[in-house]
Amino acid sequence: MRIQYNKLWKVLIDKDMKKKDLQNAASFSSYTIAKLKKNEPISMKIFVKTSTSLDV
Repeated sequence: MRIQYNKLWKVLIDKDMKKKDLQNAASFSSYTIAKLKKNEPISMKIFVKTSTSLDV
């Protein structure tokens, strides 16, 4: 099963945010953004931080 973050990118567009804004809001590293861009798995902790910072 392949991981895709297309819905995440749609939420960022809808909220008029850039990936850097998400990185700052969720307080994670550029390495995590790189993993998201490459559709690589992230930890549940990062997933929760992302969801919380986007209010979804």
